Amino acid sequence: MVESYLDGIVPTGLEESRRLHRAMRYSLFAGGKRLRPTLALLTCRLVGGREKDALPAAAALEMIHTYSLIHDDLPAMDDDDFRRGKPSCHKAFDEATAILAGDALLTLAFETLAKSPPAIVPDLVKVIGDAAGARGMVGGQQADLEGEKGAPTPALVRFIHRRKTAALLRASVQAGAICGRADSGEYATLTEFGENLGLAFQIADDVLDVTAPSWQLGKTAGKDAKAGKATYPLVFGLDKSRREAARLAGRALRALEDFGKRGEELAEVMKFVIARTS
Repeated sequence: MVESYLDGIVPTGLEESRRLHRAMRYSLFAGGKRLRPTLALLTCRLVGGREKDALPAAAALEMIHTYSLIHDDLPAMDDDDFRRGKPSCHKAFDEATAILAGDALLTLAFETLAKSPPAIVPDLVKVIGDAAGARGMVGGQQADLEGEKGAPTPALVRFIHRRKTAALLRASVQAGAICGRADSGEYATLTEFGENLGLAFQIADDVLDVTAPSWQLGKTAGKDAKAGKATYPLVFGLDKSRREAARLAGRALRALEDFGKRGEELAEVMKFVIARTS
């Protein structure tokens, strides 16, 4: 559903900006788990909403995520040659085109949000914009870069995790709740679920960077350690990191208990986040 929707709204390269459009589609359709749009759609369904109302937000979240990966891989950032098992955008095209492709996906994401039912557009823009910007993902990326310059602390690691990764995952759940017209109690409970899922996801990602090979990850393994990045394994060790991820997953699953059987699909997503190998 998400793939078809994205394919219909992202330019195909038939206009003057052919190279830019090719770069946008190259990264967007390179694979990936589509975790953020899945969370939005499943959450909308959980609270009794219509999936079609959540599709614009789901697509926007995936475009924002992909833009962040394109920019994250740039030489000035994390400098990685591979993403999703393929050459990074700046390697497949060039650095300037990759920057512009990321910019274009971010801009198109908010244009797409405007296709949501009019009554919920302001709330969606606020929640997703806050999670993607300086108070969320972009701020977390800045802290991540600055963390390479000194000895990382537990507080810094938690700050980076909460903003760079957890913020947009939490917003994916919140966006689904908004699209499904969740009541205030449901929204608060789902926000707690999304926050804990997001934090657990990033810890699991840090662990995989240490333990999984590049071919399995789809990106260069071990780069976090080589760059001296502030990660859970570096600060707390692998065993404690795994225990913390399991603790957070448990908190997320307990938040879903109020929904009974309706929460089973989101519970399966949470279990996947912890058990995944890439």
